[in-house]
Amino acid sequence: MEIEIHNPHHEWQQVFEIERIKLEKIFEKEMLSIHHIGSTAVPGLKAKPIIDILLVVENIEKVNKFNKRIEDLGYEVLGENGIKGRRFFIKGEKPRTHHIHVFQKDNSLDINRHLAVRNYLIYHHDVANEYGKLKVKLAQQFPNDRAGYCNGKAHFLKQLEQKALEWELKR
Repeated sequence: MEIEIHNPHHEWQQVFEIERIKLEKIFEKEMLSIHHIGSTAVPGLKAKPIIDILLVVENIEKVNKFNKRIEDLGYEVLGENGIKGRRFFIKGEKPRTHHIHVFQKDNSLDINRHLAVRNYLIYHHDVANEYGKLKVKLAQQFPNDRAGYCNGKAHFLKQLEQKALEWELKR
């Protein structure tokens, strides 16, 4: 699948809101909060046009009982998919359109890191611009190599996450 970085679109927030309503109906009382995360949640940031959604639930073990209803929305169920304590769902293949990351409420490490990075990029336009330029460069360098693209971002993202978490603690 070719990696394409798009200029920011105001529709990304609207797409999230539409999906949020659908997910709230499915998860009902099990869902404690829902957040638009990732690059499409940062105004002005270039991004792959994939809406990342963070869902916080009361009990991660109960999420599997919602799998059929999530599949009915067009998602693929991927279990933990490499992150212990997460449930991961993807929607769309060509193109991919959504990711859902589900964490239990006491998994503050994963919840906080996602929210901190999003918030940091919203408030630090210079860093968001630098990140956008890096993504464009890597997409050109690795247009059909997702691993190469992700590896190219890894160092920047590790530093960004550390700065964002420190910044969030001071707010």
